[in-house]
Amino acid sequence: MRKFRIAVATEGHGGLEDVVSEVFGRANTFTIVDVDDEEIKGAKVLENPAVSYKYGAGPIVAKMLVDEGVNMVLATELGPGASALLEQHNVTAITVKPGTGVEESVSKALSKIEK
Repeated sequence: MRKFRIAVATEGHGGLEDVVSEVFGRANTFTIVDVDDEEIKGAKVLENPAVSYKYGAGPIVAKMLVDEGVNMVLATELGPGASALLEQHNVTAITVKPGTGVEESVSKALSKIEK
């Protein structure tokens, strides 16, 4: 049995019905999806505390997600600071297309992981 906590950079408050944001560090929200043995068990939406920051939003968000216990991040693009922090904490980052549905993105990401 494999468990994952996946953070998806999202546009709004739609949870699993939301879409992937075009940005990571300044995404409006992050949808945190709990997956147990490839089945979605729950989701919650977190506000991005760094959405209005002029500089350094990516690392702040990466730290928030690490503190939330995520082990995978789905986003369009990550900057070097956020990428380094996530890598340091063994969080897998997977690139997804903006505008893709959260549930679809999670399913595709899970299918890419070795079983």
